[in-house]
Order: sequence, then C-alpha cells, then structure tokens
Amino acid sequence: MQTLRDELRMVPSIVGQAPDFDWASVPATPGELFLRWLRFALDADVPEVHAATLSTVDEDGVPDARMLIVKDVTDDCGFKIATSDESAKGRQLLQNPNCALTFYWSPLARSVRVRGIAQRASTAESAEDFLARHSQARAIALAGQQSSVIAGDAVRDEALTEAKAAIETDGLTGSPHWAVWTVVPSSVEFWQGKPNRDHQRLRYIRTGAAWDRQRLWP
Repeated sequence: MQTLRDELRMVPSIVGQAPDFDWASVPATPGELFLRWLRFALDADVPEVHAATLSTVDEDGVPDARMLIVKDVTDDCGFKIATSDESAKGRQLLQNPNCALTFYWSPLARSVRVRGIAQRASTAESAEDFLARHSQARAIALAGQQSSVIAGDAVRDEALTEAKAAIETDGLTGSPHWAVWTVVPSSVEFWQGKPNRDHQRLRYIRTGAAWDRQRLWP
C-alpha cells in the first residue's frame, strides 16, 4: 500500500530552469545582485516576484511566518514592507524587530534569504503608503484589527460599510496604526538550486559599511 510519504517522494522538486550563475563575478553588495535576480524574474514572467515570507518571533520567542508583498528595495538593500500595528506581525515587530524574509522563485530554481532588523518608517511615509492602497484594502485595514476573531458576517459587513463611508464621504485617508517597515539586512543569501542537490549558495554578511562574501556548501 502506497503511503503519503511514498507519494511525496514521487513529486519532483527543484523543477525550475536555473539560469547561468557565475558566483566568482558577483557584485560587491547584495542589493545589486538582488535587483539583477529580481529583474531577471520579472522578465521571465515569474508570478508574484514581490511575494516573500516574513518570519518573526512573538513575545514568548515562538516563531511565526506569513506571506506578504515587498513594496520596494532601497539603494542600500533595505526591503520595504507594510502592515498594521494591530496585526500579529506588527505587534511582533514592535516587540522584537529581529526578522527574516524569504523569496522563492520556483520557475528559476532560485531563492533569497534575508536576515536583519526591521526599522519603522516615519508617519509621513506610512501615511503615503496607506493612501496608495486600493480603497477596499484601506477599508479592510480600518474596519478591524487584523488577525482578530470575527464575531460574525453581520459585524464584519457593518464595520466595512462604516470604513468605506469614512473614506468616501469624510475624506479619511490615513490610519494611525498603519506602518511601513524597512528590513535592514545583516545577511543575504542567494540560493540557486539543482535537481542533483549540488546547489550554489552565496552569502553576504554585513561588516560595518561593507559586505563580506561567503560561498557555502550546498
């Protein structure tokens, strides 16, 4: 009788077509290499190239993770994300800014791992980001505390209606709880997979104002 383990072992992994990668000629900074990889993924029509897993820890030191959208990458390799202070990730970042981001572009057999500290942006930058969101997304952010338990559909619908009215008729454009964060990396690892598991791994470690490059075993 075939078990689930047997079925899973039959599922192919690392099925993407890995581009050429000469680790010996990589740039001095991870930001430049990340943008090269990102633009390659965009040109290759990889779906949702800006999606990443944000990993945090809660007040008990228990890890937590969820998918989100990275909004921008700064010239010095800072990764911009946004969330409500009332969300689980928002509360966790306020309590402990140590975090990680993981990108995975399966069609290219590529992944990027970022470890660092999240820094909260100014009120003005956060307000600008909130205003740039779709009106429905703004209404949802205003209507209730993200990740909290919904008391019922009627309660949810009423809160959304009130939030939409505040946006459309009262000119409400901001939220005091919305925040942009910049994940400032202490390390960035680039992983290019191979079906035979002889992966290529290159890690950048921040050393003051510069970066050290380390080639890692698969």
